[in-house]
Amino acid sequence: MPVVDVRNLEGKKVGTVELADDVFSAKVNQNLLHETVRHFLAGKRSGTHKTKDKSEVSGAGRKLWKQKGTGRARIGSIRSPLWRHGGTVHGPVPRKYDYALPKKMIVGALRSALSSKLAEEKMTVVDGWTLDSHKTKPFRQALSKLDGETRTILLVATDANVNLERASRNLEGVTLVPARSLGPYDLMRHDRVMLSREAAEKLSRTLSLVKSDQPIQPEAAAEEKKASPAKAGVKKAVAPKAPKKAAAAKSAKPKAKPKAKKD
Repeated sequence: MPVVDVRNLEGKKVGTVELADDVFSAKVNQNLLHETVRHFLAGKRSGTHKTKDKSEVSGAGRKLWKQKGTGRARIGSIRSPLWRHGGTVHGPVPRKYDYALPKKMIVGALRSALSSKLAEEKMTVVDGWTLDSHKTKPFRQALSKLDGETRTILLVATDANVNLERASRNLEGVTLVPARSLGPYDLMRHDRVMLSREAAEKLSRTLSLVKSDQPIQPEAAAEEKKASPAKAGVKKAVAPKAPKKAAAAKSAKPKAKPKAKKD
């Protein structure tokens, strides 16, 4: 595992931190980085471009001259794309440029970007972003003690810090992002990245491929199933069937008396 020095805001070493080997020492995949940056920039495009077609430009809809007999080319409307100030054919229309990208590719690119920064010694782990005030000048001096005069710096923190947000927002080239929103494009765009100790440990834990050694807790459904197991061989009680209704007795008609025989 790579071991990185932890510094305070005065630039002094106050300890070390161990990072995950498969997150901060992974093989850098240049093709994956290119694809994720392209995907991010495509999603940032507004796509509001629009041109007017024949039905949207101004102009009357009457036929300018008759179809035959004038010697001129036939024409049906002054708004024809062949004419000046006419409509545009196959022009751009509002659309979205973003597209889907597998999450595994984004996570893999994030590992490659973090590993690249650490290998190039452009990563600094800070003990904490504890600032006494929101003033920009003392914060700029603290950044100079940590990394010198780097042009662009990416600050990564875990918790909300009002003083850090206010002190960094007026500095040109300095960007603050939370650890949960960190992306490969942010890392590639800045010369140096500064992580708080908590942010480095969180990224090392969440992006690592190694599973934790803690046993997996059984689900609630499994516990309920074990608590009340179904007894084998026990059949459900079947309700007795209702007796069939007796058929309705047919109404018996009195038989007619036999006629008396004539003598």
